[in-house]
Amino acid sequence: MTLPPTSSRPRAVVLLSGGLDSATTLAIARDAGYDCYCLSLDYGQRHRVELDAAARVAKALDASEQRVMHLALAEFGGSALTDTAIDVPVDGVGAGIPVTYVPARNTIMLSLALAWAEVLGSRDIFVGVNAVDYSGYPDCRPEYIAAFEAMANLATRAAVEGARLTIHAPLIDLSKADIIRRGSALGVDYGLTVSCYQADEKGHACGVCDSCRLRREGFAAAGVADPTPYAIGEK
Repeated sequence: MTLPPTSSRPRAVVLLSGGLDSATTLAIARDAGYDCYCLSLDYGQRHRVELDAAARVAKALDASEQRVMHLALAEFGGSALTDTAIDVPVDGVGAGIPVTYVPARNTIMLSLALAWAEVLGSRDIFVGVNAVDYSGYPDCRPEYIAAFEAMANLATRAAVEGARLTIHAPLIDLSKADIIRRGSALGVDYGLTVSCYQADEKGHACGVCDSCRLRREGFAAAGVADPTPYAIGEK
């Protein structure tokens, strides 16, 4: 059953990991006038401290609600983010699909966001995927987002009855520096976020994984002070 609206603003489901990109995406959705419902996933990631960051970001950016769903993707493994037997690469961003790719993660997350959107009566899902400064993930490409949107509009009662859904990927063509500039202009406090693939329990970043390198290079290129607490690999 569709829930009654709590405001005159349209509702949007925002996938919120607690990292830099998803925080910026939430800020963009809010600035566009949406009533934001944030969905975060505890899927067995080794950097689950990012979930604490997600809660901080949702509160700071006035989300109407933030939910954490629990998935046992670590039971499958197959990724350095869910299997501690696989080392997180620290030698720089290389070509090809890295071992930090989590099989079907974005498809699963978007499917859950789709289910919640139907219940909320929302026609909009926001996701912070990026096809420029990314680590080679196949589920961060524009054609993937377009394909998922097409599938969603075939698969749901809401769409069949005329309430078509849009998947918004506002960062898809932006560089990391552009993302940081956009978020800074919207008041995002990046000190609340965690991007590191192997951040410690205090949220200190390793400084050498792919995500840390992209994040640090992005702040430098944007000319914005980097608030990240790095444990090692500092320049």
